[in-house]
Amino acid sequence: MAATTLDAPNAHELAQFYQGLLGWPTRKEEPGWVEIAPPDGTAGLSFQTEPLFTRPRWPTNSSEQQMMTHLDIEVNDLSSAVEHALALGATVADFRPQDDVRVLFDPAGHPFCLFVRAGPAAQRVGEG
Repeated sequence: MAATTLDAPNAHELAQFYQGLLGWPTRKEEPGWVEIAPPDGTAGLSFQTEPLFTRPRWPTNSSEQQMMTHLDIEVNDLSSAVEHALALGATVADFRPQDDVRVLFDPAGHPFCLFVRAGPAAQRVGEG
């Protein structure tokens, strides 16, 4: 897999948010399209401008656009990672599924989870 692609009203604005959140550089940029990836060249994120984009609803309900996917991002320190995401323009969801997970929404409304895993991890992202 090369990347996961997120639609947004403005691909460049959403890419800028995730660059700040993850610290990944731009791999490719053109009108309506941006790719970011970790420096090691593994799978990254792509962003595509979609003029008819509708913000997803989470938790879901039957009358609005439902969430189709979400990102899980492992962090070392949950509270500082949440603060960092909020400073970049994220918002916190009202619903909290577990004590060690925070659900947030990126500026386009895509839900994503920040979490702390017990035990060692090779690389953790989301910290400023």
